Amino acid sequence: MTATETRTPLLEVRGLKQYFKTSHKFTVRAVDGVDFVIYPGETYGLVGESGSGKSTIGRSLIRLYDPTAGKIIFDGTEISGRLSAKQNDVLRTQMQMIFQDPMACLNPRKKVEDIIAQGLDIHHLCKNHEERSQKVAEILAKVGLSPEHASRYPHQFSGGQRQRVGIARALIMNPKLIIADECISALDVSIQAQVVNLMKDLQKETGTAYLFIAHDLSMVKYISDRIGVLHLGHLVETGTTAEIFANPIHPYTRSLLSAIPHPNPRTERTRVAQTYDYKAEGVDYHLGTQHLVEGSHYVLATDAELAKWTAAVN
Repeated sequence: MTATETRTPLLEVRGLKQYFKTSHKFTVRAVDGVDFVIYPGETYGLVGESGSGKSTIGRSLIRLYDPTAGKIIFDGTEISGRLSAKQNDVLRTQMQMIFQDPMACLNPRKKVEDIIAQGLDIHHLCKNHEERSQKVAEILAKVGLSPEHASRYPHQFSGGQRQRVGIARALIMNPKLIIADECISALDVSIQAQVVNLMKDLQKETGTAYLFIAHDLSMVKYISDRIGVLHLGHLVETGTTAEIFANPIHPYTRSLLSAIPHPNPRTERTRVAQTYDYKAEGVDYHLGTQHLVEGSHYVLATDAELAKWTAAVN
């Protein structure tokens, strides 16, 4: 047992399923039996292609969707069933979300001060207007914006600044977990680095845990302590960042890693991107079980598939 596993998880997800019925004959299985844990103060990176179920997991955890099945335990309280008023208050204050589009998630008719302080207003966390303004000014300074920006509207900011406003809105509630749903994908590469560095600095300062949802593996490698690889609603491989990048077992993980461009042009010319065809491989995720590779590194596979994939790697 590793040092991480001796701690109590902040978030524990067991057998999470999220189905959407599109007609009386067809149901989309967006998330189909996912298990993972997030420990206090760590960053768990969730990666996969578009449509793999990453954002759906984030929205199910924060209860924007009601989970079809499974168990979600957050800070010792189960939040997967019907929530009491007290549980709902705890969830809304202790878990926050940073959304993908920094413009679409900010009300264009509200000033930045009112957007950031919305959670404080709903939960009556400020005694007076002066305390409210002071908290907003402090959080704006933390995310690298000026207190004068509080009186502006979202359209007066750049994309990177708007995402900082979104981060400030999440942080002002002093949450234990922030779900960052593709929060840098709409930004320029240079701005992405600024936002991710800001998130890392804030994590050191506040001890907040992140569920970092992304498809950019190089950025996930930089920010994450542990990684989960998601494909077609199944968590096919999970482990520490070092374990996943040093010894990828599942062919889908290997295909994702092989697609990362290399900064050295000579190496880049010889890079061969691997392909993974789920149907052609004959893989059925429902038949597989989680196999321990080493440490905290697990792969979803049958015994035969694991032997085949391990042999291919070696």
